[in-house]
Amino acid sequence: MRHSHSGARASRMARRALTMAVGLALLLPTGAALAGHAPAPQTTNNGPASAASASETPQAVNLHSITVTAQKREQQVTDVPIAMSAYSGTFLKDMNIQNAQDLSDYVPGFNAELQSPNTPGYQIRGLTSDDTAATQTSRVSIFQDGVDISRLQGSNVAMFDMQRIEVLRGPQGTLFGRGAESGAISLIENKPVDATRAGYDLSIGNYQAMRFSGFANVPLSDRVYGRLAVYSASHEGYYENLSGGRLNGQNTIAVRPSLLFKVGDDSSITLIGNVQRDTPPGTDFHSRLIPNRYGSTDVWGPADLNRGKQLGIDRRLGGLTMLGDFRLNDDWRLTSITGYRHVDSAEKLDADGSPFNLVEINTHVRSHQFSQEFRFNYDAGGALTAFGGLSYFQDDALEHVTIHFDESQFFPYVIVNGLSRFFPSGYVPGALLGQPTDLPVPYVQQLLNQQLAAYPSINPVASLLYSMPVPFNTDMSEGYADSSNTRALDAFADGTWHVTDRFDLTAGVRVSRERIRSGYQVYNTPVPGTLGFLGLNNGFMPVTPNDLFAPTDGKVTGQGTFTSVVGRLVGAWRIGDHVNAYASVARGRKPNVIQVSADGSETLPPEILLSAEAGVKGDAANGRFLYDVAVYRYRYSDFQSTIYQDARYIVRNAGRANAHGLEMSLQGKLSDHASLLFNYNYIHARFANTDKNGNPQQWAGNRLRLTPDNSASLALLWDIPMDGGRGLYVRPSYNWKSAVYFEDDNNPDYYQKAYGLLNLRLGMTFDHGAWDVGVWGRNLTGEKYLLDAGNTGATFGLPTYIPGAPRTYGISLSGRF
Repeated sequence: MRHSHSGARASRMARRALTMAVGLALLLPTGAALAGHAPAPQTTNNGPASAASASETPQAVNLHSITVTAQKREQQVTDVPIAMSAYSGTFLKDMNIQNAQDLSDYVPGFNAELQSPNTPGYQIRGLTSDDTAATQTSRVSIFQDGVDISRLQGSNVAMFDMQRIEVLRGPQGTLFGRGAESGAISLIENKPVDATRAGYDLSIGNYQAMRFSGFANVPLSDRVYGRLAVYSASHEGYYENLSGGRLNGQNTIAVRPSLLFKVGDDSSITLIGNVQRDTPPGTDFHSRLIPNRYGSTDVWGPADLNRGKQLGIDRRLGGLTMLGDFRLNDDWRLTSITGYRHVDSAEKLDADGSPFNLVEINTHVRSHQFSQEFRFNYDAGGALTAFGGLSYFQDDALEHVTIHFDESQFFPYVIVNGLSRFFPSGYVPGALLGQPTDLPVPYVQQLLNQQLAAYPSINPVASLLYSMPVPFNTDMSEGYADSSNTRALDAFADGTWHVTDRFDLTAGVRVSRERIRSGYQVYNTPVPGTLGFLGLNNGFMPVTPNDLFAPTDGKVTGQGTFTSVVGRLVGAWRIGDHVNAYASVARGRKPNVIQVSADGSETLPPEILLSAEAGVKGDAANGRFLYDVAVYRYRYSDFQSTIYQDARYIVRNAGRANAHGLEMSLQGKLSDHASLLFNYNYIHARFANTDKNGNPQQWAGNRLRLTPDNSASLALLWDIPMDGGRGLYVRPSYNWKSAVYFEDDNNPDYYQKAYGLLNLRLGMTFDHGAWDVGVWGRNLTGEKYLLDAGNTGATFGLPTYIPGAPRTYGISLSGRF
């Protein structure tokens, strides 16, 4: 026995050495990784892509058979009484899904727009989270292995070596914390397992695109397993910048080491490290008002942004997670989730979208976060299944914003051309110009342009008032810092009572106690400007020595302590063996905002969402047809909308809003080798006509921003088996969205008409899926569309537009050992 045991140990050590060698080979050229022949991979944890199943026993991609943990216990997705979508890592690979924007094409009711790693936007059922201010919290909670990563600058993480992704729609405060007002996204990554295996995925394409991900899993001892996953993705910018470099590119590197320790017979501790760095080039904020050096204002043509290659982002993410899962007895389990995250992101952007020095912005965000959750799960196999616990969340965030501009360029483009915005009556007060009577705007514009042509370096208004030449400051630099310190303690409980064999009643509640402290400080320009006394960005109140920001004479702070309650009540029915139905009511909340300005602080009430929802999930035709349909109605009160005022984004109470909608996910098994997936979403999200006091609202009847009334996606997954363990696969998909407004005021200038994107992935597998060679293409028809419009420049009368990605294509190669 001892000799046999030693032989097994030697064999196991040899396998570990081989896997470590393979892991190192992942970092070498592809030829080295392909040098040896590997056995067919197993299907546990990170088995072969479903294209591999095309070999001998192909199956339709059954999204509804996936096991999920949305309700803090393992369930089939069809048994969860929540509108949700769950996708395995295999499906993500099949459909070439690389980020949240790709994912949103296959989730009804969910839209994501990724301007850059620093400024993602997430929208679920009409509620958008894209405000990067330090004082803001998200409406959509994003969790990475149980840890909240919702602060926007750190939420856009690389999706590699994934086990699955769960997207829950509707208020999820009980399950996913105080910030999950309209939904939650849960990223579950592959963990170490008791097996020796490795694999890689490599892709190259146009725009010098290259993407690589790889993993190696090694048992280090009988009770300790290790895993290392790496990721690298880059492509040059899609759009040329005539001032130097390219725009809208990618450069990402990420590493994820993890260790799993077995404790006792049925307990474990998992340590996960996450490190990621993004250094892409600048974002294409493209002007339609100021042409490039060739006279073009084509948003999809070459840009001409000031500072050229200096534009871009340097974002560093770091995190350490410890997951503890402990069996206390037959009925109770204890889960501990400890998380630490650090975000450090600096960005240089050209907010005016032109070659002129008008609105050049530098931002620097730093955030430190710590969280701890203890959760007890109870399941004695009887009528009650429940969990409850405590969680603590701490977040310290600081954002520096600096604006640079040349007054001699800022004055004619922003002040002179924008007089009609500042004076909607059509007249400029004479007192402002030292004149006895008011003057028509066109006359004043003509007068100022004449003065500027004669004396381009002199401020004509300041000279008129001071009766002496006053030069422009050609190197203005001023800015501010926002800070936020949040401490939150939550108590939560959720239980399901199995009333009968076919009816369950679920109730959940979360009580939060928050202490929030916000700060604001203006950093004055070292050389005073000559425009600040006009106060055009501060209600015509002078802001000297600055031009944009009223001085604060130090840091202004505000703080508050708040208590909130959110929860849900759900009834679920099993109608026969193939149909599940549910109905729910829930309350969601976006926390209070403490907004600080030079004049002091104000506290905005929390945004409250009341939701009523009903849905049905099931299968028909002996499991060949699967469906998931939900209808809902939302009522928002104290809706928080972001506007630009006094040269910075602030939050205002926009009153009441309503939404109702229909979400549908259908899947049909057309044959033993082909499946069809169809998603459809309808939402009618509008501001109410009156506020809670019955007064008419400013944006009555307007659509909520970034919310298409209709969207749909269609995908075919076709596997063609061949002899010798080979198989062909074809994966076409088409994703369509109706028109959207980019701002809540529904300005028609900031509007994207309906559009659709055609994508395709096809290829061949070998050795029962161990190897995969394919080609892929995205936006194959070359559709031109916008990711965003208006942006910071719109406040200065210089709106910008961010174009979406053009046609991209490439080849891919993957292997599993």
